[in-house]
Amino acid sequence: MKKAKKILAVILAVLMVCVSFAACSKSNDTADTTAADNTEATASAYDAIVAKGTLVVGITNYEPMDYKDAKTGEWTGFDAEFATAVAEKMGVKVEFVEINWDNKFIELNSGTIDCIWNGMTITDSVKTNCDVSNPYAENSQVVVMKKDKLDSYKTTDSLKDIAIAVEKGSAGEAEAKKLTSNVISLTAQSDALKEVKSGTADACIIDSTMANSMTADGKDFDDLGYTLKLTTEQYGIGFKKGTDMAEKINPMIDELKADGTLQKLSDKYYINLAE
Repeated sequence: MKKAKKILAVILAVLMVCVSFAACSKSNDTADTTAADNTEATASAYDAIVAKGTLVVGITNYEPMDYKDAKTGEWTGFDAEFATAVAEKMGVKVEFVEINWDNKFIELNSGTIDCIWNGMTITDSVKTNCDVSNPYAENSQVVVMKKDKLDSYKTTDSLKDIAIAVEKGSAGEAEAKKLTSNVISLTAQSDALKEVKSGTADACIIDSTMANSMTADGKDFDDLGYTLKLTTEQYGIGFKKGTDMAEKINPMIDELKADGTLQKLSDKYYINLAE
């Protein structure tokens, strides 16, 4: 009887070891599979775009970065031509989708667009919400108002009691809220310029890239100008977080710098390239 009990105990012990080993093996297999799945998901973003044959770019109407050609009705501008050049390197077509700038990360994460490419200032908030390419252009936030008022507003303190128009969700909006409680948030930077021109806002805070283009002699807003520069910043391209897109696109940006493509676009659209 005792001998039988000993044999049974040994058998049970062996069974427990086998079960434990099997469980560990299953756990390790699951972990390996999960890791493989995650790696595959990360690596597949670029390949998926190449497979579908189209790079979908989220933009707003923002001259000189992205705007419609008056004759052809096609999207053009520094970023539009830049994105087209990258798409050619990828071997795909480019499709521009006009988005609400305040919802840019929602559009990106939902898969409506593949990237945000529209003079996007690289900030801590942007880096938290998406992966960002290496910087490709320099920019500033500037205070634009009617030229005959520029001498009256030479410091940031002088702006505290005036109405400032901005694009909702933009770097300009963030700067305006530091200066005054009277902030008018609109859909686009071009709308902010219209508010100043019509007199419904005293000033607007927009990107210097747009200000330089839209207030040049002969343009619709040539009665506006700026003297106050609030920030110095850089532009980057936004991709869905955790994908391989930035890793794949950054070398293409370097190639377009090296072959002179970006310099030609810089000369054409008066954009300062990032060092």
